[in-house]
Amino acid sequence: MKVAVIKYNSGNVQSVLYAMERLGAEAELTDDIEKIKSADRVIFPGQGEASSAMRYLKSKNLDKVIKDTKQPFFGICLGLQLLCEHSEENDTDCLGVFPVRVKKFIPENTQEFKVPQIGWNELENLVKNPLFENLKPNPFVYFVHSYYAELSEFTIAQSHYIHDFSAMLHRDNFFAIQAHPEKSGEVGEQLLKNFLNLNI
Repeated sequence: MKVAVIKYNSGNVQSVLYAMERLGAEAELTDDIEKIKSADRVIFPGQGEASSAMRYLKSKNLDKVIKDTKQPFFGICLGLQLLCEHSEENDTDCLGVFPVRVKKFIPENTQEFKVPQIGWNELENLVKNPLFENLKPNPFVYFVHSYYAELSEFTIAQSHYIHDFSAMLHRDNFFAIQAHPEKSGEVGEQLLKNFLNLNI
């Protein structure tokens, strides 16, 4: 199976490539439009800043390619946020696959809550979805983020830090997770395996 991992000058991409290798997938980091279009699966990972990421995507026409993708597509961390409508991070218009706004965590109590959220947190209120095959209820995954997607009709799992937010989203062939499955042990590996095994 060929997996295109979208290159857009974001961090934390190598661990996704290693995860794909462990699962037996042939993954390539690329911003080549034809390679992305011809891949069996597309992964859109990364850590970084929303406005500079969007500028890079537009400079390569990847914004249009992503929105037109028909194969199973998985956004991770910043990848989830960029699939949304708008991010408060530098007032950035994003891809709009999910009509959802991305907001910054504002801690009411800085003694209890630090921003960014760094660490393990539960996936709660999981909606029936093929990505959740063979997962136990309320599994823990690893988060690193200062911004979050609001809850919406496309939320398939939520989490709580300061308040409830969308931990995972799904619309048509687009799936996304705010956490880092490639750093989330057995749970994350199962999520990635389920993504590779999707039949949509």
